[in-house]
Amino acid sequence: MSARKLGILFVLGAGVLALLFATGLLQVQVQVAENVAEAIDLFGSEEAGKSAPPVEPFWTESAAREPSGPAASAPNFADLAERVSPGVVNIQTSKTVSAPRVPNPFEEFFGGPSFEMPEGEFKVPSLGSGFVISPDGYIVTNNHVAEEVDKITVAFLDGVELPARVVGRDPKTDIALIKVDSPKELPALPLGDSNRLRPGDWVVAIGNPFGLSHTVTAGIVSALGRNIGQGPYDDFIQTDAAINPGNSGGPLLNLQGEVVGINTAINPRANTVGFSVPINMAKEILPQLRATGRVTRGWMGVYIQHITPDLAEALELEGGAKGALVSKVDPRGPAAAAGIERGDVIVEFDGRPIQEMEDLPRLVAATPVGSSVDVGVVHDGRRKNVSVKVGELEEGEAMARAETKEEGPTAFGMRVQNVTPALAEQLGLDEATGVVISSIEPGSAADEAGLRPRDVIVEVGHEPVKDVDDLRAKLSEIEKALLLVRRGDATVFVPLKRQPKE
Repeated sequence: MSARKLGILFVLGAGVLALLFATGLLQVQVQVAENVAEAIDLFGSEEAGKSAPPVEPFWTESAAREPSGPAASAPNFADLAERVSPGVVNIQTSKTVSAPRVPNPFEEFFGGPSFEMPEGEFKVPSLGSGFVISPDGYIVTNNHVAEEVDKITVAFLDGVELPARVVGRDPKTDIALIKVDSPKELPALPLGDSNRLRPGDWVVAIGNPFGLSHTVTAGIVSALGRNIGQGPYDDFIQTDAAINPGNSGGPLLNLQGEVVGINTAINPRANTVGFSVPINMAKEILPQLRATGRVTRGWMGVYIQHITPDLAEALELEGGAKGALVSKVDPRGPAAAAGIERGDVIVEFDGRPIQEMEDLPRLVAATPVGSSVDVGVVHDGRRKNVSVKVGELEEGEAMARAETKEEGPTAFGMRVQNVTPALAEQLGLDEATGVVISSIEPGSAADEAGLRPRDVIVEVGHEPVKDVDDLRAKLSEIEKALLLVRRGDATVFVPLKRQPKE
C-alpha cells in the first residue's frame, strides 16, 4: 500500500477515535450532571427538608416593601423663620442692686490708709426673649426675665424699641405677661396645642442667646412631661434645639409656626438639653395674669409623696405604685374637713385618675376656688369617695405639695435615742416625743434605704412611737413595717424591711 493511502487511513482512524471519545465524554458529562441533579434534588426536596430544616433567623426581618418615594429629609426652616421672626422680641432689662460697705483690705492686712469701699446702688443689665401674642401689644416671657426689674425695653426685628411694663407674673410656672404701647398693630404669633406634641416632632427655637438677636435653632421634641425639680407644676417639654442664656422666654414653635412652648431652662453642661413650659399651661393662667396680675390656684391642704413598689406592698395597694400618698394633712385645710387622713392614698381627683404624685398638684391648682369635687381615696386598703371643697392657695400654704422624697427601701441598722426637750428645740419639733436616729451603720439596710441621722421616727404601722423601748418592742418580732418619719419640716412614709440573713 502506498504511503499516500496509509496517511489517509491514519487520518480517518484518528477522526473515528476522536468522535468515539467525544461521544463517551459527552455521556459521562451527562451522567455526572444527572447525578448532580439527583443530589440537588435529594438535599433540597420537601422530604429531606423535614429531617434537616433550614436555619431560621432569630431576629425580626423587615417586610419587603415597594419603594414609596424619596427618602425623608429635614424641612427647610427658612420660610418659617422669616414668617414668625417679626413676632419674636428681644427683652433688655435692668435692676438696681445694693452693694454693702466693704472694709479696706489694705488697712486690714498692711496697715494702709483708713478708708472703706463705698456703699452704693448699681444697675445690673440682663437679656431675655419673648413673643407677641396679641396685636395690641401683649408679650409673653419668663418670670425670671421680668422679676423685680426697674426698666424693660423690647426690641423688634425691624429695629424698633419700645418700653414695656409688667402686667402679671407667676413664679410657680415661670411665666410673665408684659405690655408695650405701639402706634401700629404688632405681628402676633398663634398659640398651638402642646398636647398634640410627640417625641420626635420637629421644633424651632428663636431668641436672643448671648445677645445674638433673633437666633434660629432647630431640633426635635426629645421628651414630654419632664420633672426637673423646679416646682410642683413641672411638666416640661424637653428639646435638643439649642437653647442658651438669653433664650429665656422665647418661643418654641412647630412647623406650622405655632407656639407650643416657652423656652425656660437649660442644662448648663449641654446646650442640646433644653426645657420649655407647654403653651397649654400658659393658656390656663394668661387670662388671670391680664386681669389681676397674679394666679389664683386651688388648695387642698395636704402634703404628698411618691409611692414606691415597697410602699405599695406595705400599704397593700391593689393597683400597685399609683396615686399620691398623703404624708401630712393641714388641720385648717379642705382635705381635713373632708376626712382625708395621713396615710390615705389619693387615686382620683374630679374623675381623673392620679397615676403619679405630680398629677395631683396640677389638677388641684387648675380647679376653681370654691368648687366641690369628688376625690377617690384608698383608706386602710378600701376605696372610698369624699367631697372636697377646694380652697384658695395662699403663699406659704401647701395645696398638694410634695414632701422630701424617700430614697428607696429601708431596713434595720440604726442607732436611736429618745427625743428630749433640748433635742426637740434643736430639731424644731413641737413636742418632745418620738425617737431620733443618731447614727446609721454604714452598709446596713437602713443606710442603703436612705434613713438619715436626725430623722425622727414618729409612727410604726400607724401607731405612735413613745420612746426607744416602745420602738424596740414594735420592731422586735416583725420582718417589715411602715414607718412615719419626720425629716426637717416634712414627714414621709418609709417601708422598713429586715435584711435576710446570709
